[in-house]
Amino acid sequence: MKNPVLVVMAAGMGSRYGGLKQIDPVGSCGEAILDYSLFDAYEAGFRTAVIIIKKAIEKDFMDTVGARLKSSPMEIRYAFQELDKLPEGYTIPEGRIKPWGTSHAVLCAADAIDGAPFAVINADDYYGKSAFREIFQFLSTAQDGTYYDFCMVGYQLGNTVTDNGSVARGVCTTDENGYLADIVERTKIEKYPGGIHFTEDDGASWTDIAAETPVSMNMWGFTPVFLKEIADRFPEFLDNKVPQNPAKAEFFLPMTISQLLEENKAKVKVLKTADKWYGVTYAEDKPMVVAALQEMTRQGLYPDGLWK
Repeated sequence: MKNPVLVVMAAGMGSRYGGLKQIDPVGSCGEAILDYSLFDAYEAGFRTAVIIIKKAIEKDFMDTVGARLKSSPMEIRYAFQELDKLPEGYTIPEGRIKPWGTSHAVLCAADAIDGAPFAVINADDYYGKSAFREIFQFLSTAQDGTYYDFCMVGYQLGNTVTDNGSVARGVCTTDENGYLADIVERTKIEKYPGGIHFTEDDGASWTDIAAETPVSMNMWGFTPVFLKEIADRFPEFLDNKVPQNPAKAEFFLPMTISQLLEENKAKVKVLKTADKWYGVTYAEDKPMVVAALQEMTRQGLYPDGLWK
């Protein structure tokens, strides 16, 4: 079996952040969050990373993160998520500028993944060291049998919310054996003085949700067969979902995984971590992330300058 590969989704637009948060410096030597994830992944055993970007940000990315990663011990491959990467016979809806979503991003990386088991992360989320160790160990022995052998890292919701606005999370339900039973994408979850709640109707009503609830931060582990499943399901999404919302419909990873669970084709082991998530959903989040990474560096978890 091939060594697991890390796939990093860095093609998103960061509309709420107001800039290219994939490359925004948070470390003492200009490192982005992505640098820390790659450092942690290498420590855990990953030796190859596939970074998914867009042609529109290629120069900015290569001049910053890409230039630093030339000093990294990892093999770095690049894949490009573009709107026109569609099955034959399909066209981009008029006025569409939003990427097609996370399942499409992974599909665009299929050639670079090259038949290996793979983990998927967001470029702008800090996951913590234990998450990479857990997912690498799982993928190193993952084997499809009666079911596809997938996994995800589950975070406690309270460790993944921001003080600066709403977040989108895949809210998970697990069975008695620690496998994913259900995942529901909640696109607007917020902290409030009494706890955490979410809305499905743009704030007209809110539902409380416990801080201990396991959620997905888009840290998934897959065997290679998942790429075929995405490819087979993408036309169905284009046929059924896009006409309802041509400008914004997205082909999300949790959507694809939910279908596989409903069809009894996959089992998804939920790997647990108590690590706190850090991310820059909003520009106001950045100082907290910078301070947290400074403290971890002071404690010796990271060198002062990752790729020196």
